[in-house]
Amino acid sequence: MNLNKPLLPGQMIGIIGGGQLGRMMALSAREMGFRIGVLDPTVDCPAAQVADWHLLAEYDDVEALKELASRSQVLTYEFENVDVEALMQVQDLTEIPQGSDLLAITQDRLLEKSFLEENNIVIAPYATIVSPTDIQDAIDGIGYPCVLKTTRGGYDGKGQFVLYSTSDVSSAMHLLREGTCVLEAWIPYEKEISVLVSGNGQGQYTVFPVVENIHRNNILHETIAPARVNDDVVAEAQRIARVIAESVDLAGTLAVEMFLTNDGGIYVNELAPRPHNSGHYSIEACSMSQFDAHIRGICGWPLAEVELLSEAVMVNILGDEMYETMDVIAEKPEWHFHYYGKAEAKKGRKMGHITILTEDIYETLEEIYQTTIWD
Repeated sequence: MNLNKPLLPGQMIGIIGGGQLGRMMALSAREMGFRIGVLDPTVDCPAAQVADWHLLAEYDDVEALKELASRSQVLTYEFENVDVEALMQVQDLTEIPQGSDLLAITQDRLLEKSFLEENNIVIAPYATIVSPTDIQDAIDGIGYPCVLKTTRGGYDGKGQFVLYSTSDVSSAMHLLREGTCVLEAWIPYEKEISVLVSGNGQGQYTVFPVVENIHRNNILHETIAPARVNDDVVAEAQRIARVIAESVDLAGTLAVEMFLTNDGGIYVNELAPRPHNSGHYSIEACSMSQFDAHIRGICGWPLAEVELLSEAVMVNILGDEMYETMDVIAEKPEWHFHYYGKAEAKKGRKMGHITILTEDIYETLEEIYQTTIWD
């Protein structure tokens, strides 16, 4: 669904989800003069701290969604696990520029793979696994190593298991209890890269720089902007992102995660229909942040071409690192510290991030390492 006319400052944007992405969306929207309402089940969640009002309710609470919709001119969401059926029940009450189709596609790995194949985008070979007896037949075709993934609900490495040999199969069986799975070939990649693309639902798109992502324990650790890859890789990765955006008449920001192989091959791994952790660097390093682009996109505002103003490294702050990062604030005046306002610093939980603008990526990576915070 696209807006008939641009949303004006002073009007209300409703955000489903109150985490850090919702918080940074809200901060961008506030700069543009919009009002913000948030629906989230957590008291004093990060987005609620910067919103005009907060509905304390579960994401699939239809009555709460109806209230959010009736009080907002536009609805958006900060994560892809929003209940599609519940969202469709409120689509007549307000504008939902992102629609529900992209949401449904990205919630189901099989639908996502089918969508990518239909758009001639290269993905890893895969097979659908309904029962344990399907696994061996699939492995015979795909080979080891391979990855068994649930079709729904996985993130940060959850809902998946890597199989290196027959002895690993029994250990992966618990995933099938959650429903249909996907068995994917393991892509021997050189780098993990990602691209953000934003649209305004009116045929206008802007593509962000290609960035390089380094993960630890399946959680994003660092993003390097721009990615240390050649121009052909950049052009192809950005082309893929634009094809995907155009195929869904994108409104808002979408992240496309990819594997890059040693021979320059690009395999799309995953889509995220909203701003993404790997785009946080854009707040300081780009002419327009991913959050500004998202808000402009869902409000029907025009989108300028994004320029990278400075090379940058973004490093995540997890729960067990948060207080150590606070200890170096006084020593690092050139670092940009972002903390999300979460009540409890749990191990592995994203509590904030740091962006460092730089003229030497390798020197900055070493500077981060020398703090010993992320050993």
